[in-house]
Amino acid sequence: MKVSDLTDRELRAHLHNNGLVIGSGPFNFRISTTIASVAQGIRLLYADYPIGEVGEFVDFSVSLESSVGIRHWWGQQVNFCYNGTHPFKPLPVGHAFPLLEWAMNWCISTQAYHFLTLHSAVIERDGCAVILPAPPGSGKSTLCAGLVNRGWRLLSDELALISLTDRMITPLGRPISLKNQSIEVIQKFVPDAVFNQLTHDTHKGTVTHMKVPTEQSQRIKERASPRWVVFPKYVADAKAELTPRSKANSMLELARNSFNYMLLGLTGFEVLSDVISDCDCYDFSYGTLDDAVDIFDSLVKARNK
Repeated sequence: MKVSDLTDRELRAHLHNNGLVIGSGPFNFRISTTIASVAQGIRLLYADYPIGEVGEFVDFSVSLESSVGIRHWWGQQVNFCYNGTHPFKPLPVGHAFPLLEWAMNWCISTQAYHFLTLHSAVIERDGCAVILPAPPGSGKSTLCAGLVNRGWRLLSDELALISLTDRMITPLGRPISLKNQSIEVIQKFVPDAVFNQLTHDTHKGTVTHMKVPTEQSQRIKERASPRWVVFPKYVADAKAELTPRSKANSMLELARNSFNYMLLGLTGFEVLSDVISDCDCYDFSYGTLDDAVDIFDSLVKARNK
């Protein structure tokens, strides 16, 4: 059963009562809330995702609650709750759905130690994955969203989950986060893409989330082998350029982008070393998505020769 199989009334009933269990890649989230914008976002962006059965194991139980007490005098706010704790400060209630997405990433990055977890987008074609690590403002999510709508499959736009045993990457396949100018860029590049409502004045500016194409959601269990590590950087009006990067430097940078590399110790070092050994590493600068698509398609063509 999928989210889209529920009526609006059934969806609200799940969220208001025992929580709605949604499968996202290898994880099950139980989500509870009475906030209408969260239900609307789930209805729109998670329509193709499976619903957990009664009694099914849940990895993370989370809730979004309207704040009460003195904070209410500053306007209605929302609190994220995980296992009875409130790890974040309350936000305006209009920020509830982005808060849910950010908090779900937080749950995985701080708790899922059976993967080496990198702060990175990951896309796939022909079973081979591109790891796209980059700091905020680099154009990573914009590039990811563009490529996902030009023949590449989304594994994740935020977290690369690398197996500690066979080094394969497991998809999360959750909605792609976009902000500020990137939103308009993707709306023009993919006119039929499905977006959630805009949320203004967050700590990231104006944000929204883009729905993963349905055919890709249906492949959420298909893993991929890491084949390329590409460090993207958007440069206005620049020609797309792919430049080889040393494996040693790439490994150092991936370690800096990992949430649990140090915690995993020797295992983390060995896993990351194997990934880098199996991958070609590049720096990539681009000014337009059309040029970027051509460059990434050339990687696949070169591999298949």
